[in-house]
Amino acid sequence: MSLLRNTVPDKFFEKMPEKIAVVYGGLSAEREVSLNSGRAIANGLQQAGFEVLLFDTRDEDILTLKDKDIDLVFIALHGRGGEDGCIQGALEYMGLPYTGSDVLGSALSMDKIRSKQIFQSLNLPTAPFVIAEKARYKSGDNQQNQAEQILNELGGKVMVKPATEGSSIGMAKAENPVQLDNALIAAFEFDEYVLIEAWIDGPEYTVSILGEQALPVIHMVTPNEFYDYDAKYQSTSTVYNCPCGLSEKDELALQLIALKAFKATGAKVWGRVDLMRIKQGEALGKWQLLEVNTVPGMTETSLVPKAAKEFGLNFSELVKKIVEISVANVREKFGNK
Repeated sequence: MSLLRNTVPDKFFEKMPEKIAVVYGGLSAEREVSLNSGRAIANGLQQAGFEVLLFDTRDEDILTLKDKDIDLVFIALHGRGGEDGCIQGALEYMGLPYTGSDVLGSALSMDKIRSKQIFQSLNLPTAPFVIAEKARYKSGDNQQNQAEQILNELGGKVMVKPATEGSSIGMAKAENPVQLDNALIAAFEFDEYVLIEAWIDGPEYTVSILGEQALPVIHMVTPNEFYDYDAKYQSTSTVYNCPCGLSEKDELALQLIALKAFKATGAKVWGRVDLMRIKQGEALGKWQLLEVNTVPGMTETSLVPKAAKEFGLNFSELVKKIVEISVANVREKFGNK
């Protein structure tokens, strides 16, 4: 049972929040992205008429938020500490309502391995994978023999992903034992467990979710080998197509898969689901789920705002809508406390 049931102030159920704290920054590998998102969200909320407090969790003790007369916390922390359920649990302990997914939905969505296992159990389309554990892999007699076995199992070409990092941090392609061994050693610097996924050759798409609504699909095009950190945040050559170029039937099918994946991990309120489409072989045209993001990037040029703009919402309207849906979600769960 959530602590919010007994600790949310009565005024939260009587009127819309007036003062919102945007928590951002933090200590994760995605700190710089979070700082940009937090500033943009704060500006958008101010334009929508809210009083806003920017709160960097690296510089201030999160427990002090309890003393700042906050009505709602807008979570703009990316990666560890922000998307994995940690900040959500701390806020629930303090009785502070917050935006987005709850503890469980955040933790499951952040964990690429657990979310892949959930997708599989529900027969949602996702690429074959192997889980590598740091303690077992590094203690093996011959790491490259292990790497060769994994490659053989997954078709000879793979993507290596730390289980609980975002923004493509620690990810690498491998197509021979030496590359895979090096990629795993690098990925183990971020996580005890690493996802090794069969390589998907095809275009990448993303579907933003707002409440029960899947927003227009975006097709990302990059000259890089995959949509990596550089393509997301640094390159000027990445192209974002929205409308995405799919037929109406295909876009609807993609949105439906994304909504199912979003709900499968327990994600709520808003977020983003990333997918790819196989472009060759017997599986030509089939979708493959990559991951669910519960606190995706939120600068003026990020993917969710791009999709929202195509849907008819400017940035300020988008952040206000996230607040409204979050408030409705908490009230629905705990309004009869």
